[in-house]
Amino acid sequence: MIDPRFDDIRPFYDSEIPASMHRIATCPYFDKIASFVFPDEDTETVRKNIMNISTVNEFQRKVMYSMNEQVIKRTMTGFTYGGVENISKDKSYMYVSNHRDIVLDASLLQQILSYNGFDTTQITLGANLMENPVVTDVFKSNKMFVIERGGGLKEFYFSSLHVSDYMRYMITQHHESVWIAQRNGRTKDGKDVTDRGVIKMFGMSSSENKVDALAELNILPVSVSYEWEPCDVLKAVELYHRRRGKYVKKHGEDVNSILTGILQPKGRVNFHLCDVVSHDDLMKYNDCNKNEFEYMVAELITNRICRNYMLFPNNYIAHDLLHNNQQFADCYTEEQKQTFVKHLDVLKEYTECNQDELLEIFLGIYASPVDNL
Repeated sequence: MIDPRFDDIRPFYDSEIPASMHRIATCPYFDKIASFVFPDEDTETVRKNIMNISTVNEFQRKVMYSMNEQVIKRTMTGFTYGGVENISKDKSYMYVSNHRDIVLDASLLQQILSYNGFDTTQITLGANLMENPVVTDVFKSNKMFVIERGGGLKEFYFSSLHVSDYMRYMITQHHESVWIAQRNGRTKDGKDVTDRGVIKMFGMSSSENKVDALAELNILPVSVSYEWEPCDVLKAVELYHRRRGKYVKKHGEDVNSILTGILQPKGRVNFHLCDVVSHDDLMKYNDCNKNEFEYMVAELITNRICRNYMLFPNNYIAHDLLHNNQQFADCYTEEQKQTFVKHLDVLKEYTECNQDELLEIFLGIYASPVDNL
């Protein structure tokens, strides 16, 4: 059992799974979920099987594993990964990942761990994604715990401390790994930069010196690369409107982004588990003050993620189109370029946007990883 002080944010216990499965199996859009995850089975058989699930492990093994397999099979032309040699079965890690898709960045990492005989991780989840009760049931049955993002400075501080305590508790006492994004929210402009505030949060839960406080978490950067960026058009349109003032999400927008990210074609996808941020790595910044230390650690994680990012032809094509040159013409074929250019036609549907500016933003999403190296 997890310490009761974390009851407000923890995932479901096994004892809570049967009720969760019943709610999922009787929700209004269960038929659509079942047809995607279990395309070769009739809905009533799937419903019965779901209702018979009684543990978190069983839910992950029978449902989430199958969902990931369908995503890989039906929306990708290739799924590759590397760096598994950097992890050990007798250690727990703080996986810090660049964040391109709400669900898949963490979910596909679980698939890689399962393929290689490792335990799955706990996963951070923004409280903004808990609006839909069925989504909440699926997430909390899948070892996801909640991070509150709203409130004033005082509320934010205590919320961050609470999450920091929980993550350190899980890694060091429960010996269970944790996945967290390198920043608050997805990267929408293609620039994978680690937020110093995330590093600050890691250290809040320890009274040890700043080096030891982070070293015991076994921070391991994860680099995720998609040939076709999840929700690329939606991200470009959001960035366009953000330039013109505060962007207010519409009701159900997060759920739409989740479904779009899962269902849209992604081409090739690659994960790389980078080197762990070691005690020796951290000692290089020991003489820095606390703020400088956090900045340098964040930069170290960013560099490892960007260095291991797999660039695809789309990235080079977008870079050349954005800068109106052929600097990387050797990195793609004319056919690949024409496929990418045809994809740009969808931007014309957003007639309320200045097309030149929207195109510039869209190309930047794909081009930025080239500049990140």
